[in-house]
Amino acid sequence: MFNFRPGATLLALGMATLVSLPALADEPRYNQVSVRAEVSQEVPRDLMMVTLYSEAQNNDPAKLAAQITESLNKAVAQARDVKDVTIRQGARNSSPIYDDKGQKITGWREHAELRLESANFAELSKLTAELLGDLKIGGMDFAISPPARKASEDALLKDAVAAFKTRAQLVTDALGGKSYKLVNLNLNSSGFPQPYMRAPVMMMKAARADAAPAPDVEAGTSQVNVTADGMIEVLMQ
Repeated sequence: MFNFRPGATLLALGMATLVSLPALADEPRYNQVSVRAEVSQEVPRDLMMVTLYSEAQNNDPAKLAAQITESLNKAVAQARDVKDVTIRQGARNSSPIYDDKGQKITGWREHAELRLESANFAELSKLTAELLGDLKIGGMDFAISPPARKASEDALLKDAVAAFKTRAQLVTDALGGKSYKLVNLNLNSSGFPQPYMRAPVMMMKAARADAAPAPDVEAGTSQVNVTADGMIEVLMQ
């Protein structure tokens, strides 16, 4: 007759499991090497961004706000007639004007921005020149549009992985290994264009509002980078 003791059996199994866990956790890994590869590409800046603003001062804050709003509404209505132009309201603020002693408020000054974006440089340049009759320009920047950036990053991802594999094989050969095993791999992208200011040129060219000349623009390119950082384990046999 068998004497079955379930409590003792479960305890024995539990102890066996506890004994095996450290062995798995402390399994040694040898010949691990960090590998890094980077690829880059010059991508045209295909998005133009213009910041315009209206600024005025008045003793009556209500009249001042109405004046600024009217100038912005007029510009927005004109911009809506231009195809493929995105309109965004920028910052708007007002501040008091004090007398020479800095104690009494003698008036108010208000500043409001209007931001325009488009991939059609010619149309946005023409619109900007026309709006300079009522507004002033704060700056003009160029950037890579999200679709263009994604397309370039997707293409570079494949190149980054290929470059990583090539470098990993070079490391393996240098160590005299037979092959390598990939432990982990991280892919990261970077590369953001710096602002490309052309405001002084635009204001000079648009000095005569009646002529409304379209300013020349040069967007340039920006470098997009993709890096592949990882760890490999070189197999010696």
